[in-house]
Amino acid sequence: MDFNLDRDLVFFDVEATGLNVIRDRIIQIAGIRYFKDGRPPRELEMLINPGIPIGWEALQVHGIRPEDLANKPTFAQVADELWAFFDDADLAGYNCARYDVPMLMEEFARVGYDFDVDSRRIIDVQRIFYRMEPRTLRAALKFYCGKEMENAHDALADVRATIEVFKGQLERYKDVDHVDADGNVTPRPVRNDMQALHDFTQDPRTVDVTNRLKYNEKGEIVFNFGKYIGKPVAETLYKDKQYYNWILSKDFSVQVKRTVRKLVEEYAQQLKAKKDQSR
Repeated sequence: MDFNLDRDLVFFDVEATGLNVIRDRIIQIAGIRYFKDGRPPRELEMLINPGIPIGWEALQVHGIRPEDLANKPTFAQVADELWAFFDDADLAGYNCARYDVPMLMEEFARVGYDFDVDSRRIIDVQRIFYRMEPRTLRAALKFYCGKEMENAHDALADVRATIEVFKGQLERYKDVDHVDADGNVTPRPVRNDMQALHDFTQDPRTVDVTNRLKYNEKGEIVFNFGKYIGKPVAETLYKDKQYYNWILSKDFSVQVKRTVRKLVEEYAQQLKAKKDQSR
């Protein structure tokens, strides 16, 4: 299929040191530029030395390691080439409006380029997917059961519809293996086994239902928000009593407050035990 273009269009994607579009840095960028005059598309791909550490979670996603970037150029060194590649083209990508575009804008701004998007059209393929294939209970009932939703957002009607969807999922996927993005296979995860379903639908890194705390790669409970994001909760709050009291006094869930109390108490007990042993 040929695109109906009145302006060049660049599909692009970035990999970065993390998900924060302000603080994190691009480590890989790739793009394919389609020309309105019908010329063959032009491809670009490069690795970039970010100058800052790569977050552990990001590393698990893209697998790009610091040693892969040690001898690569910085963004400042490739900015001119990228500026020329994007030029005045419209932009497209998957989840690009919330991630790739603002990430690229920030990188250009750091080296003195104003990557203005007000005059560009942005086409987010993910948004097309989500809007045309909505992940709502109504859509799920139609997909799994072939039924139309009645009395949507009536609590009991929603519960009944959810049960029908669940039964439809158990039937549809009973003999289906799940293959993740890395090719890892989970045999028949959606089967009539509540423990298996729990394991499949829950993030093993989750500590609390509000996702304020999580487990890191070492199995430590760390912050998933705020100025101490990624830092161990127990040690941090033991040392910063003001922040500890702030959490206990603010609108955090009872689960978060209970967890931080327990962690700080256990940390204090461990320190005391070490002191007693050293005497």
